[in-house]
Amino acid sequence: MRELILLRHAHAEPAVTGMADIDRALSPQGLAEAEAAGCWLRDQRLVPDRVLCSPARRTRETLEAVLEQTGYVEQRLEARIYEAMPGTLAALLEEHREVERVLVVGHNPGLEQLVALMHSGQSGDYRGMPPASVAVLALPMDAAIEPGIARLTEFWWP
Repeated sequence: MRELILLRHAHAEPAVTGMADIDRALSPQGLAEAEAAGCWLRDQRLVPDRVLCSPARRTRETLEAVLEQTGYVEQRLEARIYEAMPGTLAALLEEHREVERVLVVGHNPGLEQLVALMHSGQSGDYRGMPPASVAVLALPMDAAIEPGIARLTEFWWP
């Protein structure tokens, strides 16, 4: 089986006039949430083989706090994750099909819609992913990323 771990970034500071959204940092609460997510992943033995991370500051800071708990692994900043919808995320994951356990650190609504699409087959059937939440999807190693192919095996939030 192959596992996809989808992690929504933790709480970020509110937007400030003149600051680009991509530059928003984690709040103190967000940093604590990201550390908790890292501890949970470590305790569940869900350390990824590769990480794909949005270039947004809040996702990079979330990832850093997680990896401090799990240990460092191969990481790639992937611009397509920022503001991505499920189709873009699915195409990106297809490019990393050979990796047994991939962690994607990104944003809503794309992440929560991808979870719903892969699990239930419909992207409108999502229930939400709070900040710093983790969804783990299992699918056959040779399966393409497509609607209804995965089983949601874990869902956690701080």
